[in-house]
Amino acid sequence: MLRAEGVESGYGSVQILWGLDLSVQENEVHVLLGANGAGKSTLLKVLVGLLPCWAGSVHVDGNDITRLSAPQRTKIGLGFTSEVGIFPDLTVEDNLRLSALVVPPSKRKEAIEFAYSRFAELRGRRRALAGGLSGGQRKLVAIARALVSQPKVLLLDEPSAGLSPRYVSEVVDRLAELRGSTTLLVAEQNVSFLEIADAVSVLEGGRIRFSGTKDSFSDDAALRDAFFGLE
Repeated sequence: MLRAEGVESGYGSVQILWGLDLSVQENEVHVLLGANGAGKSTLLKVLVGLLPCWAGSVHVDGNDITRLSAPQRTKIGLGFTSEVGIFPDLTVEDNLRLSALVVPPSKRKEAIEFAYSRFAELRGRRRALAGGLSGGQRKLVAIARALVSQPKVLLLDEPSAGLSPRYVSEVVDRLAELRGSTTLLVAEQNVSFLEIADAVSVLEGGRIRFSGTKDSFSDDAALRDAFFGLE
């Protein structure tokens, strides 16, 4: 569903990504693990068109989108939420309505209702300012916003950022509910997200150091210890 081949990119004259290959299958949860500075956010920005791809290519559903703009990529099915992911001075409802603008007018109401069906607690807060919600609820609004655009692939950049362990668990649980129906690429340094992973890639120094199933990652004790100190 989503494939990056030989991707290189960076900021100005500073190269961050080096010949990176990544493949995400349809309806799988693919967790991209890496420490701060590994290049996770840079990669996601390249995939959604917020940064140029210096070399290599990006494909969605078999189509080369390397030269498409970010709005064009949204229209063909890439959803993205950053660490913030919301407009804090707007209501929950208005946040969702803004995202619905990329959906054909006849389907906007249905798209918003779909998001509310996934995150029912947001319906009761629809008139509340998004910035006044709890940290966990703000993350749910950000994910709901991305779902409204009806993406083929949803990319999440550090959904655990700024959350207490309690709210991290809540976000993990809610993402688990999307398994099998939405293709997810979750860029994280928090290993809690391995609970819902079908596949795992490890990014270090702008290069993929490991890519495989969650079980194969868990079986590689040396790799786990080297990157995350897991037991």
